Amino acid sequence: MIAPGPTLETARLILRPTALEDLDGFCILAGDPESARFIGGVNPRPLVFRAMSTMAGAWALQGFGMFSVLEKATGRWVGRVGPWKPEGWPGPEVGWALIRDAWGKGYATEAATASMDWAFDQLGWTEVIHSIVPENVASQEVARRLGSKLLGPVKMPPPYDNAVTEAWGQSREEWRARRGGTRSQPR
Repeated sequence: MIAPGPTLETARLILRPTALEDLDGFCILAGDPESARFIGGVNPRPLVFRAMSTMAGAWALQGFGMFSVLEKATGRWVGRVGPWKPEGWPGPEVGWALIRDAWGKGYATEAATASMDWAFDQLGWTEVIHSIVPENVASQEVARRLGSKLLGPVKMPPPYDNAVTEAWGQSREEWRARRGGTRSQPR
């Protein structure tokens, strides 16, 4: 079973909606203290299943959600990246979380680029934010590579309302000017 939605391709990655077969990958992500540090911490498999189901449900209810990211060369699940806007969120977000052995390969930037193209072109979003805690320097670097700027502190909904979180982001016009018209197309 796979959630309804498009599949995007980049040079090295396939981005598709959440599928039941992704559970082991989600568990690797949420089971590693370093990978899970800024996405809610380590969680057991039953809670990871519920979180994964939330991603799949977002596709059905909102018409978008974070994509599961697969390496083209291996078919291996390496993370979740894409549009996200739960109730009470501070703005329309493109976020990312990758398993640790996928770090440092440029996958977050590559997948977020395709996701931002899709969010602006297909969803009609006029702005995108990235919710990043100040300690998450690696995600700040991804945001900078995407051309996003620090916008300032934001108020997150529960259970994240006590964490200091900053929004990084940009407008559709800023994105398009920087991208020069290049887009990732669904297949």
